Amino acid sequence: MATPEKASPRDRLLDAAAGLFYRDGVSIGVEALCRTAGVSKRSMYQLFDGKDEVLAASLERRIPWYEAQLRPAEPEAMSPRRQILYVFERLAERSGDPGYRGCPYLAVLVELKDPEHPASAVARGVKERLAADFRALAEQGGARDPDLLARQLMLVFDGASARAGARVERLDDGLATATVTALLDAAGMRT
Repeated sequence: MATPEKASPRDRLLDAAAGLFYRDGVSIGVEALCRTAGVSKRSMYQLFDGKDEVLAASLERRIPWYEAQLRPAEPEAMSPRRQILYVFERLAERSGDPGYRGCPYLAVLVELKDPEHPASAVARGVKERLAADFRALAEQGGARDPDLLARQLMLVFDGASARAGARVERLDDGLATATVTALLDAAGMRT
C-alpha cells in the first residue's frame, strides 16, 4: 500500500470514505469527504460519478480484508463447527476495539434502505456470501437443516454486531459464542 503522501487521489478518497462512512454513517457530505481525503471536489467527480459510487467502491475494496478477518488461517485444520465458532470469536474480539461500530456492510444496508443503491448491492453480496459460508459449513457438519441454521447464524451475527457496535451489548463475555453453541447443538452439529 502506498504511503499517504504517495497515495493516488482515488486511493485517498476510498480510504477517507471507508473511515468516515464507518465512523459517522453514509450521510457524510462530499465536502467533508474531499476535505478528509485532501482531494478537490472536481477531482472526485473526475474519478467517480458521485458520493454513491465512492461509497460502493470503498466497500468493495475492503471486502478481502473484512472476509479474511472472519476466516481462520488454516480452515482445513478445523471442523465445520469450529470454523463457525471462530467467526463469532473474531466478532467478539473485534467488538472490543474502541473504534468498533458494528459490521460496516450491515450498517450500509440499514442506513440506505434502498436495495438498488450501488453500495447496497455490494453490502448485500457480502452478507449473502457469509450466509452461504455458514450454510456450507452447516451442511459439512451434518446439521439437520443447513438453510435454517445459516439463517439463525446470520441473525446472531448481525444482531450481535449491531448491538456491540451501538455499545448496548458486550460480546467479550462469550454471549454470542454461547448462543451459537446452543444453535449448533440443537442443529446436530456436535463436532
